[in-house]
Amino acid sequence: MNTNGSIPYLKLPFQFNQERLLNDLSIIAENKWIPHFNTAGYNGEWKVIPLYSQNGRDNDIFALPVENPVIQETAILKACDYMQEVINSFKVPILSARILRLGKGAKIKPHKDHELGYENNNFRLHIPISTNDKVQFILDGVNIVMRPGECWYTNVNYEHSVANEGKTDRVHLVIDGGRNEWSDKLFFSLAPKERFRTAPKEIEDPETLRKIIDQLTLSNEPAAQSLIEQLQQKLNQTAP
Repeated sequence: MNTNGSIPYLKLPFQFNQERLLNDLSIIAENKWIPHFNTAGYNGEWKVIPLYSQNGRDNDIFALPVENPVIQETAILKACDYMQEVINSFKVPILSARILRLGKGAKIKPHKDHELGYENNNFRLHIPISTNDKVQFILDGVNIVMRPGECWYTNVNYEHSVANEGKTDRVHLVIDGGRNEWSDKLFFSLAPKERFRTAPKEIEDPETLRKIIDQLTLSNEPAAQSLIEQLQQKLNQTAP
């Protein structure tokens, strides 16, 4: 559990239409799903479809920050009218938008993301499209129950993990946005501004960094090379 009083999660005042989300999902070809690159971080099936990506590439699933990115809609999103409407309802810069599918029986291991909380001037939102009551999303020691069509802010600077013990896949629309005046008004209407404090910094685990770099080297995407260079710099900084 966090001890600095910051906000680990919030349910936002939005309710989206599950049927329309599922309808958009149904028109996306099965072969568009891409396995998540960090295979050391999960067991089972964890796949991604990019909706906003660097230069709008349909095969770029990276949501880690790169320098001077050009973030654009993918061709997949342009075919999904309602998902466009959902994403456009957030009047913020879109840094990444993806559909993530965690297969039945799959688990995402406990981990922390890098500077991805509201206090870092960006934030992650989860909108469940399809889920079941045996999914456990543990964030900062709390199991967050997310229902279809709901919208949740998750401060993934804190340790989190996901286990799908159900008999159906868990599919979420996941949006990373940039903080602005619109989002400040929204977030500070739900919790006091002073509650969004920077989480205590911890030294990156060198072994985790090496595993991510190893996985990224399997990709030929330019974005992967940029990320490798940034992670290698972090790795060098952790060396004694």
